[in-house]
Amino acid sequence: MNKLQKKYQTELRPKLKADLGLDNIMAVPKVRKVVVNIGAGQASQDKKYIELAESILTRLTGQKPILTKAKKSISNFKIREGMLIGAKVTLRGARMYDFLEKLVNATIPRLRDFYGLDRKQGFDGRGNYMMGFKEHIVFPEIGMEDVDKIHGLEIAINTSAKNDEQTLALLSSLGFPFKKTKK
Repeated sequence: MNKLQKKYQTELRPKLKADLGLDNIMAVPKVRKVVVNIGAGQASQDKKYIELAESILTRLTGQKPILTKAKKSISNFKIREGMLIGAKVTLRGARMYDFLEKLVNATIPRLRDFYGLDRKQGFDGRGNYMMGFKEHIVFPEIGMEDVDKIHGLEIAINTSAKNDEQTLALLSSLGFPFKKTKK
């Protein structure tokens, strides 16, 4: 069991139960899965772009990504049905907690001009939180010598929370640096 997972089980879960006013410890929200996605729209012109995205996701997550294909043809983007357009990794269990710990403690502090995550953006009302990075080079696994092209990636965090307030409380307790609200 990883350090963040152990902390969640022993410290954070009982505290969240009290803070959210829940009766049962099993009703406390938890992180179900984390999906890391790289959209590779340029793959139609350059086939090496998908291989690059695949190797970057493997290094970031420690897991082999799944290549995603276009469901529909879109002529304005020069995409045909069935073309490779990206790669994604779904993390659960210990790897998920390892990734979240690395994200909070190593990656987010490396962002330039960062003053905290916005409390209003990224939540969907159903217990999910999405965040995006414009540059994949903020991750410590990616060295500047490995970079041919800079591209973005998206991270979707799926929780068992019922609403945005529970999701915010869970992620804040896990160490996500949200901006403080002015009272």
